[in-house]
Amino acid sequence: MLPFLHRATNLHIPLHEYLSTSYRPDCEYVDGEIRERNVGKYEHARVQALLARWFGNHEQEWRVQVVTEQRVQVSPTRVRIPGVTLLTACAQPDVIVEPPLLVVEILSPGDSYSDTQERAQDYRAMGMETVWIIDPKTRTGRMCSGAEWVESSRLEVRMR
Repeated sequence: MLPFLHRATNLHIPLHEYLSTSYRPDCEYVDGEIRERNVGKYEHARVQALLARWFGNHEQEWRVQVVTEQRVQVSPTRVRIPGVTLLTACAQPDVIVEPPLLVVEILSPGDSYSDTQERAQDYRAMGMETVWIIDPKTRTGRMCSGAEWVESSRLEVRMR
């Protein structure tokens, strides 16, 4: 395990080393660089918990599984860690490599639009049908299904 990482640190390591290392809190891997994620505050944590509970209550009915802060390898050189991930109800590896049904990025106070957009583009390039971005501060959500981002009061998931 690496010692405390500073945001200014540009530590480059191979993917296999990243995948065999635990970080607290977990870090993302982007083109060989370890990137700290912004740690959410109360509102972020609350939205994440409520979404996980809601999806969890419907796992059997919808034949899905919900996980939080799970590593998703979006490309051979990138691993992202969305706040909430919805999967098909089958055995899943420690690192998700097949496109999930849905990822939800819940904005933290330190998140920038460009970083969030980059993560969302990674999910879409992986082949994901639906990505949600939720802003707890403004209580708004955006949904990307296809090529368009739409502000929405009703977020939906396209099932394959």
